[in-house]
Amino acid sequence: MVFTWRYEKADGTLTEPPGGQEEFASQGDAESWIGESWKQLLEDGADRAALLDDGREIYTMSLHAE
Repeated sequence: MVFTWRYEKADGTLTEPPGGQEEFASQGDAESWIGESWKQLLEDGADRAALLDDGREIYTMSLHAE
């Protein structure tokens, strides 16, 4: 299993972070990384992130503080 994040703007268009796509060996590693990186992703233009497991969407979350 490979976990990745997909990033979207508010209008639903996809966006890629400047550093490229990160891959993670576990869901926990992916979630820890997004917890540390969400502010930079937001600054780079992403509004939402979807966690993918081998390309299958697990969930989507907003990067904006609620």
